[in-house]
Amino acid sequence: MSEFAIFWEWFAFAVRFLHVITAIAWIGSSFYFIALDLGLIHRDHLPKGAKGEEWQVHGGGFYHIQKYMVAPDKMPKHLIWFKWESYATWLSGFAMLAVVYY
Repeated sequence: MSEFAIFWEWFAFAVRFLHVITAIAWIGSSFYFIALDLGLIHRDHLPKGAKGEEWQVHGGGFYHIQKYMVAPDKMPKHLIWFKWESYATWLSGFAMLAVVYY
């Protein structure tokens, strides 16, 4: 029976660790978008519907970002949604409640 208890403790630790890592990812992406919104600059040459633009550099590459308040007329084929960090945090938090506190 003690083998099961050891396994259960390691499993509970893994679920807690997963929850912490996913929460860090969620908070990090939130801070990124706060900084992105604060750095937006409105220019006259922006396409219709664009609120602002920003240039960023990371890893030797340059990124040109434009923010639209509503969906543009033509949506890109490849669109990335930043929602999985929050979903993973909530699911791992529920798993932690079930595993650790049940």
